[in-house]
Amino acid sequence: MVNLLGSISLIGWISLAIIFLIVVGLIVAICLLVPLKIWFKALTNGAKISMVKLAALKQRKVNVGEIVDAYITIKKAGLYMSLDEIETHMTAGGDIYNVVNALVTANNSNVNLSIELAKGIDLAGKDVYSIVKTSLNPKVIETPEISAISQDGIEVKVRAKITIKSVITRCIGGTGEDTIIAKATEGFVVTIGALSGHREILQNPDLISKTVLAKGLDKGSAYQVLSVDIINVDVGKNVGAQLRMDEVEIDKRRSSAKAEELRAQAMLEEQKMRVKAQELETERIRAEAEIPKAVAKAFEEGKISVMDYYKMQNIIADTNMRKAWTKDGVDID
Repeated sequence: MVNLLGSISLIGWISLAIIFLIVVGLIVAICLLVPLKIWFKALTNGAKISMVKLAALKQRKVNVGEIVDAYITIKKAGLYMSLDEIETHMTAGGDIYNVVNALVTANNSNVNLSIELAKGIDLAGKDVYSIVKTSLNPKVIETPEISAISQDGIEVKVRAKITIKSVITRCIGGTGEDTIIAKATEGFVVTIGALSGHREILQNPDLISKTVLAKGLDKGSAYQVLSVDIINVDVGKNVGAQLRMDEVEIDKRRSSAKAEELRAQAMLEEQKMRVKAQELETERIRAEAEIPKAVAKAFEEGKISVMDYYKMQNIIADTNMRKAWTKDGVDID
């Protein structure tokens, strides 16, 4: 052995050192570029992936662990989806775990769900896994309390449970649960409003559910409506009577407003008459103030004597006395 080592030339030692450095460099490069833990996990789970592929995924700065986990799950289920398909779906913003779980559940339950449809439903923003489960096990949704008025003016409050089942082929572009509840609400209001009285509803609640179900609540929806069941019916206010009372109150207020208007007009007319009377009184006082001037002028011109003036004063006094007696009810005859 010593003779062998001694026989190796200097060039041989240099060559061995270079080979050793290359091997160490390759090992270091592999450790840095390839996620060995993930590679070993895939290998032990029967999903062989090349180191070059894993290194390429790592360099693209995607979540290699999630991609490989999804690949292992889909592989174990006997389905096929390439690493590139999984990566593309994740890059597009999809939930690959949701898609994989939906595909595995559908496959195990003999539900017809293609990989492309599952990815499309997921990218449409819908929970494809929940949709698959709902297609297997119908879901019950409950409406809020719906208030409607029957023709006799009585308010009726209704709550119902709607049993729905997902139709996978209608999920892309189909409406959701909110639309079904909205259509059911509209149907309840129209049906109750068409009945002659609230007692019909109390005696036969199924009348509402059958009528609403016949309207096709699942048209254009991602679900099939299996049943509509009334769970509660309450009688509310007598809206018709309340409306009549409101009308009476409005008429009362309208009449009061009209009376107030007439009173204001009467007060205005009265004020005008008072102003007119004041004006006439002012004119009378002004006219009476001219009498002494006219009498003085008549004295100056000799048109009236002192005796005539006294006689005139006596006549005025006698007239005023008669007016006073007449006002007090005294018979002057």
